[in-house]
Amino acid sequence: MKYLAVLGRQPEISVAELEALFGEVKQITGKLAVFYADKKPEIDRLGGSLKLAELIDAKPLDYLRELAEGKITLGVSDFSRGASKKTATIESLKLKKILVRHGRSVRVVENKDAVISTATSLHNGLSGKNERKVELIKVNDEWYKVIGVQDIDAYTKRDQARPARDAKVGMLPPKLAQILINLCGDLPAGSRVLDPFCGTGVVLQEALLMGYQAYGTDINERMVEYTEKNLEWLVKSEKASLRTHSRPFGQAYGPQERLFQISQGDATSFQWEQPIDAVACEGYLGKPMSAVPAEIKLKTEKQECKAIMVGFLKNLASQIKSGTSVVVAMPAWLREDGSYSRLEILDEITDMGYNVYNKSREGLLYHREGQIVARDLIILRKD
Repeated sequence: MKYLAVLGRQPEISVAELEALFGEVKQITGKLAVFYADKKPEIDRLGGSLKLAELIDAKPLDYLRELAEGKITLGVSDFSRGASKKTATIESLKLKKILVRHGRSVRVVENKDAVISTATSLHNGLSGKNERKVELIKVNDEWYKVIGVQDIDAYTKRDQARPARDAKVGMLPPKLAQILINLCGDLPAGSRVLDPFCGTGVVLQEALLMGYQAYGTDINERMVEYTEKNLEWLVKSEKASLRTHSRPFGQAYGPQERLFQISQGDATSFQWEQPIDAVACEGYLGKPMSAVPAEIKLKTEKQECKAIMVGFLKNLASQIKSGTSVVVAMPAWLREDGSYSRLEILDEITDMGYNVYNKSREGLLYHREGQIVARDLIILRKD
């Protein structure tokens, strides 16, 4: 089946995530990519895609006429060349006119632009969960029906509702945590995902929600306590929605098996328990910064961050088997000219026995406009 993804704010990262899970992906515009998959992809596990849609084989009118009896809520997003609010509105009203003529009741979601926003799609229930609430996407001569919309509120809830949060250590967005895990590839259910810099446990939280086992370590005892508290809260609050895990481990956790394990340890020297099926983490990003650092300060920061990241990867290399995915967010610092300065340690990483799987040797920069310390996503595989 052919699928369409409406890409997020940083399309190159969205495409990389899709490629890691589904193989070949074709970016057809700056906002859209198409790919093929044997099974229906799930929007809830994709941090980088705003909407997912599947190709309609029939004409859009024929598809709508076959929907079950009852009122239809219809929205049209037009990504065609030269599209506008007017073209999208014309398409939706044309479909409504014919459907009404055939006895169907139709409410059209008003377009404020050529493309219906994610928030508007969610507010009007155009997420693919109700077959009579439909968002169609037009791309030149092809039509797609939306099968999933990124749930902004769900991300906010599980980010802000966690009982233990610490703004001083930085807050990893749940979307980015999903992306880091997905860049490891399409892991089997129950795979054990290691985060050696677990902080407050955001990566491990998302790993559990995606059907994986969570294994985390952190050098800071307080962070270990925070992670344990957050994951215990998650398991209790999301017990019904956590998927079946094929390889539980550790002590009993109520009626279920314990799905996570957390330990205190220095990532540059710790001996992790086996198995380790994949590694996804945000490494040490250095000290928080509110302004572009001077060269001398940046040099000191780079040396400290480099020592920790090189030490970690060297320690990890001897503990994971060949083919294991390792995805790490490393720091990159904003410069006065608007560019970002990276750690530049890829040569050293390859000497340790890792292959760099980024399409270019540079990473994928995840950042907001003007953000001082960006996250440089590096995709590795152990030789």
